[in-house]
Amino acid sequence: MKSKKAAFYVLGCKVNQYEAEALKSLFRQAGYSIVSFEEDADIYVIHTCTVTHLADRKSRQAVRKIARQHPEAVVAVTGCYSQVAASEVKDIPGVDAVVGTKDLHRLVEIVEKAQQKGEQQVAVSRYSCKKENFTELPVEKEKRARAFVKIQEGCDGRCSYCIVPLARGPARSRRPEKVLAEIEKLRDTGYKEIVLTGVHIGAYGLDFPSGMDLSGLLKRVLKLPGLPRLRLSSLEPHEFTRDLKEVIASEGIICPHLHIPLQSGDDTILKRMNRRYSAGEYIRLIEEIKLMRPEILFTTDVIVGFPGETQEQFEKTCQVVSEVAFLKLHVFRYSPREGTLAASFGDQVDEKIKRERSAALIALGERLWRRHVDLFIGKRLMVLAERKTGGNSWEGRAENYLKIRFPGPRNLRGKIVPVRLKEAGTGFVWGIPD
Repeated sequence: MKSKKAAFYVLGCKVNQYEAEALKSLFRQAGYSIVSFEEDADIYVIHTCTVTHLADRKSRQAVRKIARQHPEAVVAVTGCYSQVAASEVKDIPGVDAVVGTKDLHRLVEIVEKAQQKGEQQVAVSRYSCKKENFTELPVEKEKRARAFVKIQEGCDGRCSYCIVPLARGPARSRRPEKVLAEIEKLRDTGYKEIVLTGVHIGAYGLDFPSGMDLSGLLKRVLKLPGLPRLRLSSLEPHEFTRDLKEVIASEGIICPHLHIPLQSGDDTILKRMNRRYSAGEYIRLIEEIKLMRPEILFTTDVIVGFPGETQEQFEKTCQVVSEVAFLKLHVFRYSPREGTLAASFGDQVDEKIKRERSAALIALGERLWRRHVDLFIGKRLMVLAERKTGGNSWEGRAENYLKIRFPGPRNLRGKIVPVRLKEAGTGFVWGIPD
């Protein structure tokens, strides 16, 4: 009997990457083998993102391309874009199944129903305003260098530009014992880095009656023997409790890198965004963390061209970015999302201005990156070998999130290698094993 094959194309964030691993596990349990997206398969799953219009467009392009190339296969579209724009997705020619974020655990059932009936199937359940439970998905990790562990889902924030609460529902946390069990399994498998991820991990535990929070979870995790290094995904500025800062500062196992979204350096814009901090409070938070752990480096998200943003307000953002001296910037041009408050604002910024501000901020970020690199040339960092880049060259991340390339044998994947940095490349640093 011919084995059934499924292939996956994943867009977006670390949460999507984690979920894709879980969805692959569901298909394996149903008797499918997982092949690359470039190979022939019976099922093609496109796990989508909807954070910007660009993400929507990339999702649609991927769907159309695979539907043209493999008209006999079943094409399933899942994830955030499916959740918030199911009617758009189901009208794309060639789509056989549309599955929202709340129904991911039913994906195999829905896909096979579409296959058997020869009819399009749509499963997009709406989230309730009432408490939702965290949905466990079975995850059998593909052997890679680092592993993601999802600890939380959803968001109760109401940032005026953000579609995520509609796409992911209310905040809900994974039970600590489930998190600990998955981390122990990954440790025993030999992973050298584990990333704790979620839609809003700083909100971890707020839906529990016990008073457990992220710092409490970290303390329990850190009691596990033989842990690999831990990395935290994005944390909101207002969620840094004293306990959380102390845990991050005192535990060497936690990587000296934090991603803390700034979004804007102007207080008026931050208020219109419904962010819960001022630019001054953000800077003071960074200064406090640096005092507690001087080697830590920061990355961030910034939105340019938010409705009403003036040139002077944009320049304030540039000033904050320069003062903090981020290692890396993720720059987003504001994109109106239907269903969000900011989409109704009348003072939308011209697209040409958005592009100019984006280019200026990206250039500033590249200068700051180079300044950091210059400080590390000649120094030795511990690098997790993640992927080969051609010939005998490997690429990976140091503890502080610097991307490093270095020569090495073919069997280095997943190993931590001491590397002495030599010179800057384009977006990475060359080094040699030390």
